[in-house]
Amino acid sequence: MFKNLFSSETTTNFHPVTSAYPPHSLFGPLEAKDTEWTAGGGFATETQIWYEVLENGVFMFCQIIHSSIGLWSPQVQFTCKFYDPQTNEQIWKSANVSHFLTPPPPSQGRTYDRRSSQADKFRVIHSPATATELESYKVDAQPDEGFHVSLLVERPREIEGFKFGAGARGGFSYFGEMDKPDGCVVHRFWPRTKTSGVVLVNGKAVSASGQGMFVHAIQGMRPNLVAERWNFAHFISGNDVLGGVSAIQMEFRTLESYGRKVEGREGVQGQVKVNVGCVVAGGKLAAVTGETQWVDELEGEKTGVVSRAEHRDVMVDKETGYSVPSAIDWSWSAPSLGGEGTVSAKVHSDLGGFRGLLEKVDVLAEIPYMVRKVINYATGTKPYIYQYFNPAKMEVRMPGKEAVVVEGTLFNEASFISNTSDPQVD
Repeated sequence: MFKNLFSSETTTNFHPVTSAYPPHSLFGPLEAKDTEWTAGGGFATETQIWYEVLENGVFMFCQIIHSSIGLWSPQVQFTCKFYDPQTNEQIWKSANVSHFLTPPPPSQGRTYDRRSSQADKFRVIHSPATATELESYKVDAQPDEGFHVSLLVERPREIEGFKFGAGARGGFSYFGEMDKPDGCVVHRFWPRTKTSGVVLVNGKAVSASGQGMFVHAIQGMRPNLVAERWNFAHFISGNDVLGGVSAIQMEFRTLESYGRKVEGREGVQGQVKVNVGCVVAGGKLAAVTGETQWVDELEGEKTGVVSRAEHRDVMVDKETGYSVPSAIDWSWSAPSLGGEGTVSAKVHSDLGGFRGLLEKVDVLAEIPYMVRKVINYATGTKPYIYQYFNPAKMEVRMPGKEAVVVEGTLFNEASFISNTSDPQVD
């Protein structure tokens, strides 16, 4: 096991996955159990999300959220967002569901595992890859009478799903003591998918042919204790000179209470950034990126592996009280998974004047009642998610090649869970 090689011997109560593996061991292959529903107890949030950019320009996602809240019964939601940039039509559906089952009962002689699930308003069936069929999810949902989703989401055979690092440790960041953690965070990805199907919007059929990504994530303790900030980015291009490029980043920043001790300072120094990402190019997963940013150290400066979302020109949003970026610089750099050399990429997001803002999601207004009560009592602030969708250009440099600029779209979220004062400057 690769054990915090990049930091000096300091006392820590946070163990990021991005510090647990050397630069040439960042890719961890997915096992079947990695994307099975755990539906665990205690305080935990588990989710599966399918993001899609369709050939007609529509952006959409479908999400299942399973929230465990101690002694109370788990709360399950199905949410969808549908946005057409040509007409500015935007639809948001959020439905609390009941009778959640995983796996679903057998049907037509077929049995399922815990990668499949169903409830009263959706049914999601996972099919493993065969010699003739791609691994896939069939997503059928009707959160209300005016909105019906029927999607087939397939993972291309050559583009592997991944977690950060292999084995049982792969993907997991732990809070507290390693032998008895307070909680954890883990993400597993299909970095590029092919989508087909149809979306019915108030009786109108919209073709759902396109491309996207899939993520299965778990926050293994109360969301307000996991992180005070999140950044998420999903860039995707069509059939360009690199055969279609995808790039993902998922970043969270811990509270001040989770970090490590630093010489000359009192107590634990928190607000640690953990960023996991990837780049897909040439029809393959080209690189997996990941970086820890401690308060006193950017590990990428030692390892050469960079995975960063840097907020620029922050301003206070008077509506929410949070310091939000007018721009974000996204950067990726890591050893190529295809051999020698380095894969790197970067995108500049201009968000000035809330350019491309789809919605400021009032989290407490959307989550189930009991989860809302716990978070609101604990934080005293209102979490918000700023969702953006914009045209974007990505500069990609493959090993031994000149940099290439590809055009695509970027969906990104800047999430603010607590700490409106935000003393740390990005």
